[in-house]
Amino acid sequence: MYNVNEIANKILYVSSLPDTGEYISNMKLQKLLYYQQGFHLAYFDTPLFDDEIEAWMYGPVVPSVYERFEKFGKNGINNDNTNKIPILTDEEESLFNEVMETYGKYSAIGLMNLTHSEKPWKNTDIGVGNIIAKNKMKSFFRNRLK
Repeated sequence: MYNVNEIANKILYVSSLPDTGEYISNMKLQKLLYYQQGFHLAYFDTPLFDDEIEAWMYGPVVPSVYERFEKFGKNGINNDNTNKIPILTDEEESLFNEVMETYGKYSAIGLMNLTHSEKPWKNTDIGVGNIIAKNKMKSFFRNRLK
């Protein structure tokens, strides 16, 4: 299991490579953390990170990461690329990259709409402190594995 902030750093690093031309917002980062966690649970049967994901009005959120980047508001997060990034196993790296390729192309609003249509968020009471159960995520994402 990895530190959620290090996974967030990895997502930001991958998302801010020169060929993308833009930084991702906190909202988009939150949704990508959700998809990374969901597919990791489904594929490896273990969480990628220990922090809970909550069902907020605009979709899944990891509160500690949200608070870390809250100062950026709706703007892109300017990651200085000096933050610690975890080294994943080859299998984990492959899954991480596949999730980024699939979901990284969506906008923050597109990802929000997608999460709002999925059972883990829909079947959890909305609001701060309302945790999306890992077993709900694992079950849902198992059906999404190719």
